[in-house]
Amino acid sequence: MDNVAILLIICVLVIIVFAAFMAILSRYRKCPSDKILVVYGKVGTDENGQPRSAKCIHGGAAFIVPVIQSYQYLDLTPISMNVDLRNALSKQNIRINVPSRFTVGISTEPGVMQNAAERLLGLKLVEIQELAKDIIFGQLRLIIATMDIEEINADRDKFLVAVSKNVEIELKKIGLRLINVNVTDITDESGYLNALGKEAAAKAVNDAKRSVAEQNRDGEIGQANAQQEQRVAVAKANAAAIEGENMSKVAVAESEAVRREREAESLRKATAAEAVQAAKAKQEAYSAQQEAELTRAELEKATQKADVIVKAEIAKEQAEIDAEAEAEVIRRKARGEADAIYARMEAEAKGQQEILTRQAEGMRQIVEAAGGDANAAVKLLIAEKLEDLVSIQVEAIKNIKIDKITVWDSGQNADGQTSTAGFISGLMKSVPPLNELFKQAGMELPDLLGKEIAEAEAERAAAETPLVEAELVEDGTSA
Repeated sequence: MDNVAILLIICVLVIIVFAAFMAILSRYRKCPSDKILVVYGKVGTDENGQPRSAKCIHGGAAFIVPVIQSYQYLDLTPISMNVDLRNALSKQNIRINVPSRFTVGISTEPGVMQNAAERLLGLKLVEIQELAKDIIFGQLRLIIATMDIEEINADRDKFLVAVSKNVEIELKKIGLRLINVNVTDITDESGYLNALGKEAAAKAVNDAKRSVAEQNRDGEIGQANAQQEQRVAVAKANAAAIEGENMSKVAVAESEAVRREREAESLRKATAAEAVQAAKAKQEAYSAQQEAELTRAELEKATQKADVIVKAEIAKEQAEIDAEAEAEVIRRKARGEADAIYARMEAEAKGQQEILTRQAEGMRQIVEAAGGDANAAVKLLIAEKLEDLVSIQVEAIKNIKIDKITVWDSGQNADGQTSTAGFISGLMKSVPPLNELFKQAGMELPDLLGKEIAEAEAERAAAETPLVEAELVEDGTSA
C-alpha cells in the first residue's frame, strides 16, 4: 500500500512538472517573417530611462512573461488602395482630377515599427487603409497646389518624386511605408488639358504641312531648273520660241506660288481662330473658378471669425475668474492683516490698562499709609521728589556766563544796598524759593524748616554779593 502511494505521488509530481513545462513553452512565441511580434505590458525602459510602451520583434522569438506581459501581431502584407483625387486645386487655380493607386505596408524600421505598434495595433485592415488614404489625400492636394498643370502633365517623374517624398514622411509617423505609386491619366473639368492636346496636335499637323509644301516647292524648282537648262541647250537655234515658252512657264510658276501662299494664309487664320476660341473658353473657366474661390474664401473667413470670437469670449471669462480669485485673495489677506492689527492693539490696550491699574493700586496704598488723607499722600510723593526739585532750582543759573557787566552805581538806596547788590539780589530772587514752589503746589513747609531755609538763603545772598562786586571791579567795571 505504501509503494502505491509513493508511486501515485511521483506520477502527480511528474504531471505537475510536465504541465509547468508545457505552460512555459506555450508562452514562448516565434515571429513569422510576414508579421511583427508586439510585446506590451512591462517591457523595460528606453535609453532615457522612460518606460517603453511596447517591444517590437521582426524575426526571431520572445518569451512572454505571464500576467505582466501580453502580445499581438502586426501583419506586413502590402495594402493596395485606389486614391481617386478629384477637384484638386493647382497652382493656376484650375481644379484637376488625379486618379492614382498607392501600395503601402507596415514598416520594419526600428523607429517606424515602434510608431506602428503604438498607433496601428488592434486596428483592422480597412481602418488602416482609410487612415493611410486620408494622409495620402492631404499630401496630394498639397503637392498639386504647388505645381502647374503643364508641369504635372509633362514631367510625371518630378510629380511622382514629390508625391513619394511627402507621403512617405507622413506615413512614417503612423508606422507605414510607401511601396509603390501609380498615377493614371490626369483630367480637368474645364477642358484645359484637352485644349493643350488639341493645340499640340494642330501644331504638329501644321509643321507637317509646312514641311510637305517646302519639299514640293523644292522639287518643282529643281524640275523647272532642269527643264530650263534642257530647253536652253536644245532651243539655241529657236531662241525666240523658247523664250516665249519660258516666259509662259514663269507665269505659271508665279501663279502656283500665289495659290500656295494663299492656302498657307488661310491655314494660319484657321489655326489662329481656333486658338482664340480655346483662349476664350479658358477665360470663362477661370472666371467661374475665381467666383467659386471667392465664395469659399468668404466661408472660411466667417468660420475663422467665429472661432476668434468664441476664443475671445472664453479668454474674457477666464480673465474675469482670475480677477475674482485675485480679489478674493486680496480681501482675505487684508482681513488677516486687520485681525493682526486688532490683536496687537488689543494687547497694547490690555498692557496700558494693567499699568494704570497697578499705578492706581499703588496710589491707593499710599493714601492708606497717609491715613486716608489724599493731600498728605500727595505731600509724601512731592517730598520724595524734593531732592530733584532742589537740584533743578540750583541748575537754573549754574551755567549762566556773564563776561562783562557795566553798572553806574548811584550809592545806597533806601534799603541801604548798592545798585550792584540789588542786581545780584534780583538775579537770585528770579529763581523761585523752595517754599514758593511748595506754595504753588498747594503745600507749606514746616515752620522750622521754612525759617531755617529763609535765613540760610539770606546769608548765602549776603556772602555772594561782595564776591560778585569784587569780580566786577577786577574786570574793570566801575562800582
